[in-house]
Amino acid sequence: MDVLTSRAALTTIGLLALSNVFMTFAWYGHLKTLSASPWWLAALASWGIALIEYLLMVPANRIGFTGGLSGAQLKVIQECITLIIFVPFMLIFLGEKWRWDFLWAFFCILGAVFFIFRPDRS
Repeated sequence: MDVLTSRAALTTIGLLALSNVFMTFAWYGHLKTLSASPWWLAALASWGIALIEYLLMVPANRIGFTGGLSGAQLKVIQECITLIIFVPFMLIFLGEKWRWDFLWAFFCILGAVFFIFRPDRS
């Protein structure tokens, strides 16, 4: 069975996606919601949100690693998910403008996916 179609890989991807939603709000949500608050209040709120992120991310990486994904594969999956989650967040929540560079950056990450997941050539 291919590692990307295994239950562990799918569970890992799902948990990493949820984790990334919380991470994005922890790291960037305060820029809009707590912009008038002191930085330390934003940091405390972010830490609370980041705890949820870690409670999802740590098991996701453990499940993926024991399910056959390498550390490099886990990191590249995380980076893909980050762009998939962050770009809509940035456009909708933060109200930033679309730039085609976002798409080109995603294609670069997809190139990383190709090289990390291609069969061993040695």
